Amino acid sequence: MPFKKDFLVFCLLLFALCTRAASILIPMDETQKDHLKSYGLAYWTLKNGQEIEWLLNYRGGSFLMKYDQKIEGECKIRGVSYEVVADAKVNSILNEINDPSANMDVVKLEKAPRMAVYSPKNKLPWDDAVTLVLKYAEIPYDVLYDEEVIRGDLPKYDWLHLHHEDFTGQYSKFYGTFRYAPWYVEDVKVQEAMAKKLGFKKVSQMKLAVAQHIRDFCSGGGFLFAMCSGTNTLDIALAAAGTDICETMFDGDASDPNAQRKLDYTQTFAFQNFSIDMNPYSHSFDNIDVTQTRQVERANDFFTLFDFSAKWDVVPSMLTQNHDKVIKGFMGLTTAFNKNFLKPGVTIMGEMKTANEARYIHGEYGKGQWTFYSGHDPEDYQHAVGDPPTDLKLHPNSPGYRLILNNVLFPAAKKKKQKT
Repeated sequence: MPFKKDFLVFCLLLFALCTRAASILIPMDETQKDHLKSYGLAYWTLKNGQEIEWLLNYRGGSFLMKYDQKIEGECKIRGVSYEVVADAKVNSILNEINDPSANMDVVKLEKAPRMAVYSPKNKLPWDDAVTLVLKYAEIPYDVLYDEEVIRGDLPKYDWLHLHHEDFTGQYSKFYGTFRYAPWYVEDVKVQEAMAKKLGFKKVSQMKLAVAQHIRDFCSGGGFLFAMCSGTNTLDIALAAAGTDICETMFDGDASDPNAQRKLDYTQTFAFQNFSIDMNPYSHSFDNIDVTQTRQVERANDFFTLFDFSAKWDVVPSMLTQNHDKVIKGFMGLTTAFNKNFLKPGVTIMGEMKTANEARYIHGEYGKGQWTFYSGHDPEDYQHAVGDPPTDLKLHPNSPGYRLILNNVLFPAAKKKKQKT
């Protein structure tokens, strides 16, 4: 009888050990109530000193972390779906992921990156998708603009986002439509005053210096994420360094008639052999962007994410984690990139193949890495100047916004040695 009792106690203890709550799994498939806040929960966990395992291609790119009552409580507060899993289940998941035949992998996230957003201090009649989603996900960031960049503040950060911006000094090519609008007049005044304060004769010269600081930030090991016109205008400014591409209404003197021939594509991040549009009344900067020429109806406007090998192509796999591989298209000052003008070595992560458009691209620059994402707002197809900001409470499972947040966590990943 004592033997049976002891054996029963032993079995109960063994059962408790095998089924104890050891980890928290944040599923990122269709079962997740709020994908966007899940990234904020992951960032909060890293900020509080705990590591995370990012399970690439497992249930939409789920997050796994050691069990902690505080984390569980935070999940409940933020409305994030979670599962408490025992050690035996964790081992089963990891064995499934580590199977050589499975297109899955585990990436360890170690430290919350220091976040910065390059954004104007004056109020303009449009919002920015990245700041919207960072606020919604409760991910903290600092706002920098020209003065802080020129002052040399960028090395303090790991990650930099470029707000809807025009680095060519042409005020987003809004002259033809909005030159009499009070906000446009005020923006010109503010920009010119800042250029003078920082010792530049022209706004275009100030923006070039900012672009070069951003390039150096990335070259030195920083992570750069840009959307909409913050992508191609950055490359235009870098390629046109020392050449005047602005007409009189923008900088007080005529442009260089030989500007096109003087472009230096070796200075750019992503694009080469492009032509610039120097017509001040045009809304186009170049032929990189296809907004003015594309023949795509809204009902057919979508792009597809590439399916990378998680075990071999770890970086693009991280950046394309999603519960949906087909993403709704959305427009912007820069809607999509003409693939003919991409540099060799640029990784296309999302494209509309039938239209020869790249929507989501990535590359390396020096010791750093960059990601360009075309379009203005993933949940507002044609966001116009003056439109109200998107309410992300209505889009907590947005696949398009998830791509932005993949880039937020990307710098936290422990670097792996290349397998190729």
